[in-house]
Amino acid sequence: MTDPIDAKLAELGLVLPQAAAPVAAYVPTVEAGGMLHLSGQLPFRDGRVVTGRLGENVSLEEGQEAAKLCGLMIAAQVKAALGGFDRVRRIVKLGVFVNSTPDFTDQPKVANGASELMVALFGEAGRHARAAVGVAALPLGAAVEVDAVIELN
Repeated sequence: MTDPIDAKLAELGLVLPQAAAPVAAYVPTVEAGGMLHLSGQLPFRDGRVVTGRLGENVSLEEGQEAAKLCGLMIAAQVKAALGGFDRVRRIVKLGVFVNSTPDFTDQPKVANGASELMVALFGEAGRHARAAVGVAALPLGAAVEVDAVIELN
């Protein structure tokens, strides 16, 4: 039987990437108190991090796509940690960090790339609280980074 999230990914024409290994001294996920906490995930396309800065050399649309790629990596980390999606009860919160110039103020629009993916994949359980923050730099020069807290069954 196909997992409903896997089926939804296929319907959307999306493929989960290989869950990325940490780039420093941390683990990708920690399960505690009925929650799965995910470390910040970077946007990978064709095995490479999507880099750049919003308001400088990355368009709003490219930023939204980078956030969506971060969301796909979150799903990949969940699947790697749990073996599937059947224990996911709700996406509780996303933290979205946008590599942006001081005058760029559309971080919430960039973050929608990840948020809309969560709703597309998990339906009502994908609706979540969120922070969208502009930052001066991100690891590996990434355009966007997204972390998550997920409630488990």
